[in-house]
Amino acid sequence: MDRNIKLIWLARLAMSAARSLAGVIVPIYLALLGFNATRLGELFVLVGIVSALMSSLVGYLSDKIGNKFALVVFPLLAAMAAIYYAFFSHIVGLYIFAALGSFGRGAGAGGGMVGPYQPAESSFLTQGVPAKFRNDVFGRISLMSTLGALLGALLAVFAPGGHLKATDLSAAFRFSMLLIAGLSICASLLALGIREKSESAKLRRARSDGGFWPKRSMKLLFRFWATNSLNGIAVGMFGPFITYWFFKRFGAGPAKIGFLYAIVNLASLSSAISAAPLARRFGIVKASTFLRFAQSILLFPLALAPNFIVASAIYLVRMLAQRAALPLRQSFAVAMAHPDERARVAALSNLPSQVFSAASPSLSGWMFDNLSLSIPFEIGGLLQLLSGLLYYHFFKATRPEEELDESG
Repeated sequence: MDRNIKLIWLARLAMSAARSLAGVIVPIYLALLGFNATRLGELFVLVGIVSALMSSLVGYLSDKIGNKFALVVFPLLAAMAAIYYAFFSHIVGLYIFAALGSFGRGAGAGGGMVGPYQPAESSFLTQGVPAKFRNDVFGRISLMSTLGALLGALLAVFAPGGHLKATDLSAAFRFSMLLIAGLSICASLLALGIREKSESAKLRRARSDGGFWPKRSMKLLFRFWATNSLNGIAVGMFGPFITYWFFKRFGAGPAKIGFLYAIVNLASLSSAISAAPLARRFGIVKASTFLRFAQSILLFPLALAPNFIVASAIYLVRMLAQRAALPLRQSFAVAMAHPDERARVAALSNLPSQVFSAASPSLSGWMFDNLSLSIPFEIGGLLQLLSGLLYYHFFKATRPEEELDESG
């Protein structure tokens, strides 16, 4: 166990708890301030665009100057955003700081999984880890995300109810917002302890081709772009609205939704560590494809669920598949990239997903307000199914290093 990896895991635990708590609190807080789904969609569009730009910048700079800076700086941006939300409610500030803090990126019980610093984190985890252990390392970071999301969801149980008057909102949600800030600061402080070798940064700059684009991995990148574009549109249709959907469809407040997310994350602990065994048994591409199929198909019964209990059960099963699939996709992306371009590939492979998931919430918000609360889920499920088919078509004959080693 490398000391750096331990610190990254602990930092992810703290940051995931912060994002998980924000994923419950922020959408309901904004809805109580008067945001409808269309307005929330507009905010999520801005958040998605800014997050995509920041993530791309992180991928480029990490291959040039190292990874540590992103793991220190970006949690501080989330802390600043939470502090603003704790004390102020000016509309322009809410938009600006939501974008800086990536509020709305990821959602629901899985809200602790993402952040603009993720390319740097993925690159750091890959360095010095033998190929045969890489899926295990990414599975463990997913496990820490789940533990953090569980902690954040439990903290949300103690948040104020969903029927407050507008004049009471700032004071009522202040403690929860400050908790988000405190957890984010802890993540940044933990990352400060990471020891990044100066000589590795120099070698990285010397080996780099000097450009923004990872030229040696472009063919791989184009394939990721095709599959992730469809998946990005799909996720943007429903992902940022999960908490809002439970709030509007079933009248569930922060405590009830937080309790659900806590159960989901508790049940998902095994999914994170089952990712590597699934990859070893079926191959990483087949396992990833099957799990994406499961995620997409389960959106249809979720959208039509008659009550909160049934919806919760379907959502739990879907999140089990999502938690097992995410580390496999991350691991596969960095495994197939050129070693000197891993951070850029990790960032840019998800760029279309981030761009399209940033664009689609405005459309799905309008649908929620004017058509129904189920149509965006159904469209998202269909698009995610198509994304899975395309992913399998592109990569079914591609095998990462550890699978080639096992076959002799």
